[in-house]
Amino acid sequence: MAEISAASATRSPQRLRVLVVDDHDVVHWGFRLMLTQQPWVERCVAASNGDDAVELARRYRPHVAVVDLFIGEESGAQVCERLREAEPGTRVLLFSGAGEISASAARAAGASGFAYKDWPAAKIAGAVRLVGLGGTVFERRDRSGVLGLSEREREVLHLMAAGSTNPEIARALHLSPHTIKEHTSSLYRKLEVRNRTEAVQRAQRLGLLA
Repeated sequence: MAEISAASATRSPQRLRVLVVDDHDVVHWGFRLMLTQQPWVERCVAASNGDDAVELARRYRPHVAVVDLFIGEESGAQVCERLREAEPGTRVLLFSGAGEISASAARAAGASGFAYKDWPAAKIAGAVRLVGLGGTVFERRDRSGVLGLSEREREVLHLMAAGSTNPEIARALHLSPHTIKEHTSSLYRKLEVRNRTEAVQRAQRLGLLA
């Protein structure tokens, strides 16, 4: 469920300045089209990298920045930290369509929320406004079901992430090494990776690991 901070109740509604940070032009276009139609939006500007985002933040002092979780070679968390340092009054809503970040990691970077690109437009707009007015939005969802991972495959995945070898996983789950090999092969296929290192990295990006 969405989490809302008490601060949102203490700030009066206002027209917000919004900064969108994403390295895809179509995302800029979509956000501008959606947000400029909102009566509570004063201005919407867009940047395609961290440097431009910091420059625009200093120039326009946005109330809220909507930052993609992956921007070229930079992570959204890194851009968030840079924005917060350059303009402390700008609150950040991280968002992504292919990854996820834990609420604790997002907060550590200075973000006030996380949204998914596949949310309905009205829900995304609502999250932008809520964060801009001082609230927080963190809504977790289980992507393992979307990927079709079984309960056993999730157990194997967590043990892989802990550094266990296949024989160690077999002993921990009281299964044969051959069965564990079948589970790991299935994990690689569903996660679209080639080895356990890539599997763990992709699982972390998708928010499948705590």
